[in-house]
Amino acid sequence: MKALITGSAGFVGQHLAEHLSNEGDEVFCSDLSTGGPNLLNSSAVTALMSKMQFDCVYHLAGQADVKASWEDPLTTFRVNAEGTLNVLQACQLSNVKRVLCVSSAEVYGSVQKSELPITEKHEINPSNPYAASKSAAEILCTQMNSQDLQIMRARSFNHFGPGQKENFVAAALTKRMLLAQHLGQSEITVGNLETIRDFTDVRDVVRAYRLIVTKGEGGSVYNVCSGIGRKISELASTLLSKIDTELELKVDPKLHRPSDTPALIGDYSKLHKQTGWEPRIEFEQTIEDTIESTRVLMTQER
Repeated sequence: MKALITGSAGFVGQHLAEHLSNEGDEVFCSDLSTGGPNLLNSSAVTALMSKMQFDCVYHLAGQADVKASWEDPLTTFRVNAEGTLNVLQACQLSNVKRVLCVSSAEVYGSVQKSELPITEKHEINPSNPYAASKSAAEILCTQMNSQDLQIMRARSFNHFGPGQKENFVAAALTKRMLLAQHLGQSEITVGNLETIRDFTDVRDVVRAYRLIVTKGEGGSVYNVCSGIGRKISELASTLLSKIDTELELKVDPKLHRPSDTPALIGDYSKLHKQTGWEPRIEFEQTIEDTIESTRVLMTQER
């Protein structure tokens, strides 16, 4: 397949490009940071699509930081919602057949414990500007799906692994712990450790994305997750044990988000039934690989 990845220079985009290439796809990469078109420039996005005539598009580009969405909700909404509209219109005009738009489990918002694990039938109820922008993008995907342009959506839960930037919890904790160890510090401040999240290795996530494009149904949405809920405190303690340090973690309420969903745990049975996907990489293996890659990155920064 001739595939385009938007947001290809990002954490997931790089892993996806590698996976698609390994599967024999012809991969084309587009990212604003490497000279690709701005998602808000509809004519530039259309020019890219029409020039190359892609079979499928993986739409990953956007503003993915929940904290940043509180600081600049307008830009977040425009990039994620209006940007998705421009990508989908360009796909229509360029006869692209299949598109995967990557959404987020954040669209589910706050859920009751009795409603866990969350299936795709659960109503979306966004509780932060990022989730609202992703919800709007999803509505556009549903509205624009057709027999000629089959649009699938992936609601990805927390994912991490080697190469992730430090504005996400696993990578941030890893880097701060390694830095504190290097400097001989005895403690670091952290945010809410009681939040429960569903973590999946990024390399399993990109496998899911390709399977959705090749085997998924147009108009459908799929949870991409592990089905296992872990407190952030478990993530932190596993990191500490693998780094082999006895740092004290001091909780600072100032680091809590304005609105933080207490628990997000997904059900991936729909994805498994339709594509055969299931996570393969163990949580502790992902932790070890994340630590190793972060050490390398920190050495390069010094």
